[in-house]
Amino acid sequence: MIPQSFEYHVPKTLEEASRLLAEFGSDGKVLAGGHSLIPIMKLRLAAPRHVIDIGRIAGLSYVREEGGTISIGALTTHYQLESSELLKSRCPLLPETAREIGDAQVRNRGTVGGSLAHADPAADWPAPILALDAEIRASSTRGERTIPAKDFFVGLLTTALAADEILTEIRVPVLPERGGEAYAKMPHPASGFAVVGVAARVVRDESGALAQVSVGITGVGAKAYRATAVENALRGKRPSPKRLLEACAHAADGVETTGDVYASGEYRRHLATVYTRRALEKAIERASA
Repeated sequence: MIPQSFEYHVPKTLEEASRLLAEFGSDGKVLAGGHSLIPIMKLRLAAPRHVIDIGRIAGLSYVREEGGTISIGALTTHYQLESSELLKSRCPLLPETAREIGDAQVRNRGTVGGSLAHADPAADWPAPILALDAEIRASSTRGERTIPAKDFFVGLLTTALAADEILTEIRVPVLPERGGEAYAKMPHPASGFAVVGVAARVVRDESGALAQVSVGITGVGAKAYRATAVENALRGKRPSPKRLLEACAHAADGVETTGDVYASGEYRRHLATVYTRRALEKAIERASA
């Protein structure tokens, strides 16, 4: 389908983009890589009168480390994250997740900030962003603020971003000593989206027990979430096959699962337990190594 007519704006600075978004209000939408907004405009599920393309704003595409924290610009593409040598050594969960996104064309064009701001319930990025306790920076004409990942995903295609805010940066902590990370996913065979995707980070103490456990899950419900019941069942304990199996049975506790023609809610609940166990087993193995 063809989207409804709209005015196209190409600001050259973040300040200019913020002014346009504040001016147009609910009639304006931000365009980054285009893989989220354009399809829903073609389906007439969104019909903004003004499209603000921030893709040519310099300085919003980067990966850099400072003081144990890695900062990622919102316009950084999936491929840039997949191929980043810094991330491969300091936060390997992100390149591993990026490799699972779409195909080469999508990874070369799509951006991490655009994906997070769109908050598709089957997108890959929300799971690791939650598991890493990331911070998300947003900018508007009113100034800047930082949003914890745990507060960012509000509901179906809904985030904590205000209507006049632009997501500008994501900050994640580097992998600690004796830490391990992993992303495990069942992709939809046609779209590549996550039927279920699970990101895990663990840190073992000197005795081998799990001092830290964090699990982010996407694809199961209307929004991505932290599997706190799994985390609580494992934290402070030495991992074993039996303990993992029992803990991962709680991967979808308290979540209203989503069903569709490909996977029922009950099936997604089952997949959540399976893929949570797989992600944790791999993360624990890497932490041991």
